[in-house]
Amino acid sequence: MSEFKIQMPKLGESVQEATITKWFVKEGDRIEEDQSLFEVATDKVDSEIPSPVDGVIKKIFFEVNALVPVGETVAIITTEGDDEPEKKEEENTEVKSELEKSSEKESAQSLIAKSEVKEVLEIPEATEIIPVTEVSETKATRFYSPLVLSIAKSEQVSLIELESIKGSGLNERVQKNDILAYVEARKKGNVAPTVRPSGVKVEEKQALAKVSVSFGASDQIIEMDRVRKIIADHMVMSKKVSPHVTSVVEADVTNIVLWRNRIKDEFRAKYGEKITYMPVFTEAVARAISEYPLLNSSVDDYKIIIHKDINIAIAVAKPDGNLVVPVIKNAEQKNLVGLTKNLNQLAEAARKNKLTVEDYQGGTFTITNFGSFRNLIGTPIISQPQVAILATGSIEKKPAVMETPTGDAIVVRHKMFLSLSYDHRVIDGAMGGAFLRRIADILEEFNIDREV
Repeated sequence: MSEFKIQMPKLGESVQEATITKWFVKEGDRIEEDQSLFEVATDKVDSEIPSPVDGVIKKIFFEVNALVPVGETVAIITTEGDDEPEKKEEENTEVKSELEKSSEKESAQSLIAKSEVKEVLEIPEATEIIPVTEVSETKATRFYSPLVLSIAKSEQVSLIELESIKGSGLNERVQKNDILAYVEARKKGNVAPTVRPSGVKVEEKQALAKVSVSFGASDQIIEMDRVRKIIADHMVMSKKVSPHVTSVVEADVTNIVLWRNRIKDEFRAKYGEKITYMPVFTEAVARAISEYPLLNSSVDDYKIIIHKDINIAIAVAKPDGNLVVPVIKNAEQKNLVGLTKNLNQLAEAARKNKLTVEDYQGGTFTITNFGSFRNLIGTPIISQPQVAILATGSIEKKPAVMETPTGDAIVVRHKMFLSLSYDHRVIDGAMGGAFLRRIADILEEFNIDREV
């Protein structure tokens, strides 16, 4: 019989601690592999943490509402021997030895992603081809059991490879059979080359230009919360990394407004979903990107990586005022109904703080909706490592001159501004302007008789 330590896993970039909101077990309970142990909450994600082993809960170290650092032991499970006790003991001893060399706050995943723990904010960037035997410096986004880590180490499977494996366990957690199948496929040459993020590390305590601020006794001083600090650092980094250019066009979206007013009740009755303008905007952006693929790229030094999948991130304001950016994966493959359902699901999860780490990952282009706050135009900041971001303004009724068979006439039309910020290292003014104009044209050409 041996003991297995359950540690607080890494739940996202720059997340260093999480709050235990619920225990599903108590001391003395028997637990099975993949059965939920406890629920945690961070500023970005709420997740259920499964058990990586079968056994009995020997000790629980933290109560509900405790704030626990990443890598801290939260519970101990006693495990019974199996048909391979010597092998298990070897694996546990190896893992324990590695953990003792790590800092107390380093997660179990760092057995593969071995790097010094520094006070840095890691920003995921573009990708480059690397040998499968190279050890990645990327931090893991999922929990891996010591058995899986041990197999990965012995088979020289890098962390970025582990991250690419779709597991068969709860929440796609990688199990023993999954990694063994991956290793076998790799030996047969059925695995694509591994890619890794080429991150930009920005020192968290980097000295910024200090501005002298005077304040009075009646002024209020508010300390930024963790999410706001991360957003602030990310925005400053983006402006330093990318030379921003913003172009603006005005689009006539009268057909879209009239179409939505006509079909919204029918759409809800047929699909059980409320349709907004955002699915239409997302569809138009995906179409335009397929014609201008360079807008779906990232920059790594002097290399441009054009992404095959069009993963559109949608900026969503949370009830606490912070901003989250969940991602619609493969937007170019979804119809209007699919985009609507996907958007509504992400928006509902954001409101309830139920977005997962996977919901935030993989974005290749971003849309932010200033119009939801009745703003006409905005100049958004690019979300690195993407090269462009689109802002949609408020839809307003305006007088417009239109050509008619009897001459020009002044009519009332529904119009909105679209503003595109793009990285001038990659996108020049001609391409940025043409791409933005193409989005506007797609919206203006919308079929008012489109069926739902």
